[in-house]
Amino acid sequence: MSDTIHHVTIRGRVQGVGYRAWVEDEAIARGVEGWVRNRWDGSVEATFAGPADIVAGMIAACQRGPTSARVEAVEDEAGNPDMLKLRRAGERFSVLPTI
Repeated sequence: MSDTIHHVTIRGRVQGVGYRAWVEDEAIARGVEGWVRNRWDGSVEATFAGPADIVAGMIAACQRGPTSARVEAVEDEAGNPDMLKLRRAGERFSVLPTI
């Protein structure tokens, strides 16, 4: 299956519950590239890249999140290669500062 890039925004109780660390662990375990960060509006934003079926599984997992999270919505849209440039040099998956 071909590689794909998706940009997602997760809304609900997703900050202060270990959501970013959970996303990082899940992405690394699945071999997904990209990044995750908090946003000042209370959401979590992420970009995932990899085989389409693996990325789809990652997005589905984000609808659950860690046990202490309460996900209300996951907005999924097409991403682009430029989004991956936000990662820290040398990292396949990065946790970025809040914007």
